[in-house]
Amino acid sequence: MIMSKFREDLEVLINQNSKENGSNTPDFILADYLADCLDAYDKAVTRRTEWYQKSTDEIIDKIADADF
Repeated sequence: MIMSKFREDLEVLINQNSKENGSNTPDFILADYLADCLDAYDKAVTRRTEWYQKSTDEIIDKIADADF
């Protein structure tokens, strides 16, 4: 598996601060988990933005079609 620089840096940071000790989970597993969490959050933000844009477009269409 090719690891991104970010995941490598995160693994080192976790290890340097002994953050793996609390869960007794290897630092590389925690780094993968945290990087995956960020990827999932990015996906959620993208979907939210697309949803709001769709809602905004629907409102604009309704206003344009309205008879005032």
